[in-house]
Amino acid sequence: MPVRLSGFFASSAALTLVAATILAPVHSAFAHPAGAASVTAALEPAPDLAPAARAAVLMDAMTGTVLYQKNAHARLPIASVTKIPTMLLIFDSIARGQVHWSDLVRTSEHAAGMGGSQIFLEPGERMTLQDIVKGIAIGSGNDAAVAAAEHIAGSESDFVRRMNGRAAALGLRDSHFANTNGLPAPNHYSSAFDIAVLSRELLRHDSVVKFTGVYSDYLRKGSARPFWLVNTNKLVRFYPGMDGLKTGFTAEAKYCLSATAKRGHFRAIAVVLGAPSSRIRNAEIAEMLNYAFTHYDMKLVYGKGQVVALAPVNRGRLEAVGAATAAPVGLLVSRMNGAQAGRVVAELHPVKAPVRKGQIAGHVRVLEGNRTLLEVPLVAIANVPQISWPEMLGRTLKRVFVLGATR
Repeated sequence: MPVRLSGFFASSAALTLVAATILAPVHSAFAHPAGAASVTAALEPAPDLAPAARAAVLMDAMTGTVLYQKNAHARLPIASVTKIPTMLLIFDSIARGQVHWSDLVRTSEHAAGMGGSQIFLEPGERMTLQDIVKGIAIGSGNDAAVAAAEHIAGSESDFVRRMNGRAAALGLRDSHFANTNGLPAPNHYSSAFDIAVLSRELLRHDSVVKFTGVYSDYLRKGSARPFWLVNTNKLVRFYPGMDGLKTGFTAEAKYCLSATAKRGHFRAIAVVLGAPSSRIRNAEIAEMLNYAFTHYDMKLVYGKGQVVALAPVNRGRLEAVGAATAAPVGLLVSRMNGAQAGRVVAELHPVKAPVRKGQIAGHVRVLEGNRTLLEVPLVAIANVPQISWPEMLGRTLKRVFVLGATR
């Protein structure tokens, strides 16, 4: 059974080593403030922040709370914003160790034949996966997106099936992808809400903004065919705190952008689909983000890697191991009235030795009522070897001796 911690620790069972271990304070973290609904409902209704767009969503990246929406679930063409789920699968594969940044990606005839925006890959050309992703994230290369997909899944069609499966696993009902790059195709669509959720999921990979936040870079530098990349998202240069994510344009989709900016601990995601021009698209994105940063903030409860508690270890050399957050945990706060969204609850799962560093030992959740806004794993901060039977016997006898001596 998991050990649930709310308010101060309710049980001392997991605290046998607290005196020897420095833990983060927990009293403020486990308070029970007002819910997310009160944070947004306490404010005046958001004005129409994106009047010219077909659809728009403004979302808190940490908790997924929607701060503004317009036609959020309308199924629309999204052009190169499609590369957000494409990049998500690439970064997922990197995180699992299935592919590596140093991999040489070979360009097929199919990939080299993509039209639209491209980095002009030639059939048979080899480029590192890291440079391929630069070509996708900065230059919006359609050819690069297909080349990466083929490298990871063997074919673009198999990769696209994985894209649709990933969207379905996130509970998204208004997306269907027919290719990896957003070139016009039948039955290829998404919604502003779905793109915001996919963007939020992509941002769980911290390193993505090291690509999407770059304004310019080079490919094939020092070769006979250098190629200068300039970010299609000009706001990364001009909007304070912006470091992503992806633009899109086709005649059918019009001007689209999923953007993200961070100030302090608060990161917001703004999605605009179907704006009539890039100027209006960028202006409406800026207006949405200005609204977010004016009206909301993020109260950090735990930083990434912060020890929250001790997880009991069964048959370990240590009787407990520090459990730290795998990602930051925070509460959305209204700048207007100070209300906080949700409450933070931690659950520890007793683990059995041997314990590996990074092994999941529990979770921290931000809850609004019974709804989970955010769930972050608690992971072991160290390896804990299994204790031998003679050592266990000695430990038991020592406890019996100490217990008898204190009576």
